[in-house]
Amino acid sequence: MDNFVIVTGCSGGGKSTLLQALHERGFATVEEPGRRIVRHQQAVGGTALPWIDLKAFAKEAIRLGQEDRNRMAGHGGWVFFDRSLVDAASALASATGNTAAIEALRKDARYHSRIFAVPPWPEIFANDDERQHDFAAAVEEYHRLAAHYAELGYEWTIIPKAPVEQRAEFVLRALPY
Repeated sequence: MDNFVIVTGCSGGGKSTLLQALHERGFATVEEPGRRIVRHQQAVGGTALPWIDLKAFAKEAIRLGQEDRNRMAGHGGWVFFDRSLVDAASALASATGNTAAIEALRKDARYHSRIFAVPPWPEIFANDDERQHDFAAAVEEYHRLAAHYAELGYEWTIIPKAPVEQRAEFVLRALPY
């Protein structure tokens, strides 16, 4: 959908903070599926966690990503997604070596052609209960995502390292009105 805009990129690079700023400006936003999965799995003692069972985690992220798209269908304005089905399919490919889930997105479940990516930013990267990987793994993820989005024909637009309000302005100026 042309009004579905993805914010992706390096873990710990400020995606969630940027989406919060866009939400405060009145835009519809969708929280990252991964964070929701981790919170739920930790609450129930589950194992579909990226550091325990990446394959199960990625499959659940795909399911939630599809639900998010369905829930936001018909929304008339910009909808900003913290990650997307492409991110989830990329995680599944990383876990299994099988890229079928990525290939399935070539025609189905499209988003706006311009993808916004937060780059690796070691000065703000931090671990927490929901993000347990190190910065090197986050950088590897960033490069893997850049390759997968390019394979699917999306325009990878790097968001500058700047205060969040400047980042929000950058994203909004880059979108057609």
